[in-house]
Amino acid sequence: MVSEGAAERESRTPRAKGALRAIASGPDPDERLRRVLEQALVFAGASFTALYTPGENRELLCLAESVGVPRTLYGVRDSYPAAGGSPVADAHRGGRPVWLGPEEFAGSAESRRVPSSGFSLAAVPVRGNGGGCLLALTERPEGFDADDRACLQLIADAVTSPVPAAAGEGDALQPGAFTLAMDTGRVEIGDDILRLFGLAPGEFDGKVETLLGLTVPEDLPSLMSVTEADHMSIGDRELEFRVLQPTGPPKWLRLSGRLLPGGEGRPARLVGTVADASTLRPDVTDVARIQRLAAALATAGTVRDVSHAVVAALRRPLRADRIALAELENDRLVVTVLDPPEPESWPELWRLEWRTEWPDAPVRAMPTLAAALREGRARIWPAGTGGDLEPALADVGPGGLAVLPLPAGGRMAGACLIGWDTPHDFGPDERALLTASAGLAGQALMRAHAFDAEHELVGMLQRQLLPRRLPKLPGAVAVARYLPSTAGLELGGDWYDVIPLPDHHVALVIGDVQGHSAGAATLMGQMRTALRAYAVEGHPPDVVVSHANRLLMDMESDLFATCVYVDLDMEAGSAWCVRAGHPPPVLRHSDGTTEIAEVEGGPPLGVMTQADFPMSPLGLRPGTLIGLTTDGLVESHDADIDEGMHRFAHALAASDPAHLGLVADALLGNARRSDDVALLLVRYDGMALRPLRESWSVWRLPEAVRHARRFTRRTLRSWGVPDDDIDGVLLIVSELVTNALVHTDGKVRLDLTLISGRLRLAVADASPRTPAKPTSIGWEATGGRGILLVEAMSAAWGTLPVSGGKQVWSEVQVGG
Repeated sequence: MVSEGAAERESRTPRAKGALRAIASGPDPDERLRRVLEQALVFAGASFTALYTPGENRELLCLAESVGVPRTLYGVRDSYPAAGGSPVADAHRGGRPVWLGPEEFAGSAESRRVPSSGFSLAAVPVRGNGGGCLLALTERPEGFDADDRACLQLIADAVTSPVPAAAGEGDALQPGAFTLAMDTGRVEIGDDILRLFGLAPGEFDGKVETLLGLTVPEDLPSLMSVTEADHMSIGDRELEFRVLQPTGPPKWLRLSGRLLPGGEGRPARLVGTVADASTLRPDVTDVARIQRLAAALATAGTVRDVSHAVVAALRRPLRADRIALAELENDRLVVTVLDPPEPESWPELWRLEWRTEWPDAPVRAMPTLAAALREGRARIWPAGTGGDLEPALADVGPGGLAVLPLPAGGRMAGACLIGWDTPHDFGPDERALLTASAGLAGQALMRAHAFDAEHELVGMLQRQLLPRRLPKLPGAVAVARYLPSTAGLELGGDWYDVIPLPDHHVALVIGDVQGHSAGAATLMGQMRTALRAYAVEGHPPDVVVSHANRLLMDMESDLFATCVYVDLDMEAGSAWCVRAGHPPPVLRHSDGTTEIAEVEGGPPLGVMTQADFPMSPLGLRPGTLIGLTTDGLVESHDADIDEGMHRFAHALAASDPAHLGLVADALLGNARRSDDVALLLVRYDGMALRPLRESWSVWRLPEAVRHARRFTRRTLRSWGVPDDDIDGVLLIVSELVTNALVHTDGKVRLDLTLISGRLRLAVADASPRTPAKPTSIGWEATGGRGILLVEAMSAAWGTLPVSGGKQVWSEVQVGG
């Protein structure tokens, strides 16, 4: 009695002969070789089959065609030396088949090239058409039995291995076809393909790199796997990819190609077609639709981006009349996008619940939707089956309705409603498409919600690290802008500051800490605070920056920072600038001309302990605009920083400095968002009223206080201060000078400044200790009343740290 399995094996050889005879007489000679090899998969149980033929110089056996699983899984190469020791070469040279089981193959040299040797190998010589070898692999434990070997011998005898003729140099290329030489990367393409890439025939240089540069970066890996020979085996390939457009979203294209082997002086070539796939035709598979949706969701950062991606991917392909996507927040559905957006296109309840731009509704208002969200599975109502639906849902799709809960992380992130006005049939493929789309959208919606929340937190933290508002400046106007990066959620390290200093000086600071992270933002806050503190102490610009550099070095941070520090003298109309590895200031003069300031530069902060930061003068006239910015505005991947600085200067020249806010907004309008940007603009107008100033060095003599009082009286009378106001000022001078002489050592200086009826007295000494105001004074106390008298007689008073000491000041209103 013959078993059913034995009968099947006995019938395999005749059936294989019949199949090969049918292929030999078939009408498609171009597919004949591939179909012959496929019979090894059917009748011999092979998982991979390939044909190797001698190359041009007959020193190599080159892969001509392969079928089955990818050859890389078995370590199969494109070519083998004809004189080598591989099974392919042995069978070709000896003219006899080579049969290797798993144990035998594991002992061969070729086994070192494969991740696993748990398979059997057959190499059968091909005797016709110049010779060659048929290679077959199987993972069946029993390997190739006698019937399998007989079938493989039949297939080897039936193999013909002609190399497809290459198109001649003068052959016309079809408009939608291309041919790519795999060795040089030169490509010939038809005019239709050039038009799809947005190129004119005369603009294309024939390089495949030019076409790859026009594709969306996320699609490059899949394209590179096709256009690089090392990543491909002989055979057909098909994929979809996107190309960038001058305006609007990228366009989807479909590539269908076939890699043809080289030989006889011809390189391997990829030939095929490229067609427009931007509109989903009926022959586009659901896999392609899911691929597009996944690609769109991969780049969607916000909840609104996710919603628009889902609408764009589903409404047109499904020919839906309306689609809504809502985010679930507590027990309410907050609709993030409606398409079409007009209120009259939606049910009455939706119009009643309209809130500003989009409506929101409690889940309990739609029990059917609430049940679908609880169950977590898609619900579909074809035409005529939605009679029991509440009107808020039934009117969304009178011809058919799909309710898709959007699952993510074990909970429901939201829901998607798709409705049709005309009767719509839901096939099994479409139901699978809707389910798969809902899963992708739910995960993307959850990521986007977290992105929105974290991005808001990042923005809040960034705003806290920057000045809330800029001070009003005498004789100048300052505006600043900060533009955070939209790439990811990391904090930026750009900052700016405007620091009022004594004697109508103002420090302008702009800087950038390396990197984009919480560490960079933290270091930015520390550097901004340090520079402000050193500036207020009264140090000159080079010392301020040097101290900040030493501080950053002592912090032992892995990050460095760049900055520009400008000390602007409002009275003199001059400035000193220090640059530490940062782009220099740009000056726009009152006549409209601009210049990039020639400022000597030191290294970035935090790089060298012993670093020089030279000061460079800046000449200012009323109407001069000072522009300070970070590299995010002037540097990009397609332009170096010098080009960006000249572009920045040109934009300032064309601007109207009378409206600095508009100028700043215009400058940031085209800024790239892959990096954060800080911008500080200051227009120097000059002080309309110059203050009167005098100074007196107080010598440590017994009559020192009397000399200071006499100097003050003489100066105030020359300034026209009434005698009634002078007596109170002299009392303040006496107390401040006495305190400095009694409680400090070193030099003491008295400064008088008068502007707009306000007199400022300032006594500087060498002690950093601030005078303390007593909390209580007994009748027997002999001191401590001086500061109380100064406070009582002054409109304002205080202390300032200055280099090596302090300054105690008092302001008094006079002449009024």
